[in-house]
Amino acid sequence: MLQLKMEHFSLSTKFFFLSFVFAVLCRSEAVIQIPNNETVPAVIMFGDSIVDTGNNNGLISAMKCDFPPYGRDFNGGMPTGRFSNGKNFSSFPPPFLVEELGIKDLLPAYRDPSLQPKDLLTGVSFASGGTGYDPLTPKIVSVIPLSEQLQDFKQYIGKLKGIVGEERTNFILAKSVVFVVASSNDIANTYFLTGIRKAEYDIPSYADLLLNSASNFIKELYGLGARRIGVFSAPPLGCVPSQRLLVGGSETECAKQPNQASQVFNDKLSRELGYLNNNLPNAKVVYIDVYNPILDLVTNPKKYGFEIANKGCCGTGTVEVAILCNQLDHHHTCTDDSKYVFFDSYHPTEKAYKIIVNQLITKYIYNFV
Repeated sequence: MLQLKMEHFSLSTKFFFLSFVFAVLCRSEAVIQIPNNETVPAVIMFGDSIVDTGNNNGLISAMKCDFPPYGRDFNGGMPTGRFSNGKNFSSFPPPFLVEELGIKDLLPAYRDPSLQPKDLLTGVSFASGGTGYDPLTPKIVSVIPLSEQLQDFKQYIGKLKGIVGEERTNFILAKSVVFVVASSNDIANTYFLTGIRKAEYDIPSYADLLLNSASNFIKELYGLGARRIGVFSAPPLGCVPSQRLLVGGSETECAKQPNQASQVFNDKLSRELGYLNNNLPNAKVVYIDVYNPILDLVTNPKKYGFEIANKGCCGTGTVEVAILCNQLDHHHTCTDDSKYVFFDSYHPTEKAYKIIVNQLITKYIYNFV
């Protein structure tokens, strides 16, 4: 159900959303009407656990969360493969963005066996928790690499053409907002926790490896017809509970090196996306800064109504994530996750996601018009 907090928006943005509401009420195919007669027929997601809505459920991998306590605040306590207590960053992306834009209540996982043909028209998530720009990253945890997500996307395009024809498919691809969310697992896990890449790369050269992969991925999306592409920055990874403890050696302070690595990558990514935006005809390639809003959230939790930002709700809150955050931890898992910025040792709570998404919507939505 769409719930708009209109007091947070400017007059023009209110018109944007009110126009959308009218469109949803009057048409069976949800399309947002925005200024200049533009539309957003669908939202499409690529990347990692921040926007994975269940694609990992069918994998043989430790990077899964289709079991309690995940999803305990989602649709009556049903774990769906979203790495949170409720909705995930399927927030500026899936749930919240899709919900705010009125395209649908929830963005389904492309690999969900219950996916219906009509679901394809308004977008899906191809994301896989644990993946990254570095091709080694998904191999470590046996998840879906970006290259395979791209193959799924090609299959999706073929299915769309079978449903609505080539002309309408091209319209959907060109007018939809496509989000790419990756780099966190590369920096936090492949570089720092496992140390596998440290032997061959310093931080700047590893950032270049990630940047090259990100740039090529965006160009491939463009070649397949995507024109509105939003790319998330790396977050302040040194501030997630697991990195604080395992890399920084402290629960109270953010680990400096992962944060510095995120900043190095973000600087390079921002410049590259600016270049692509200027050089890919008719494209809107947008750099979306999540580093600073999340840093403010974890360093000033009380400002946003939180009490605890240095550990997660699940178990001890310092190392539990994916299969380590499970029903065996229920005696140690918090009873009130609204007090926590993080649900497990890596992923935010639904409340935290919602706050970040509201900030991102007001800042970036018109960059895609």
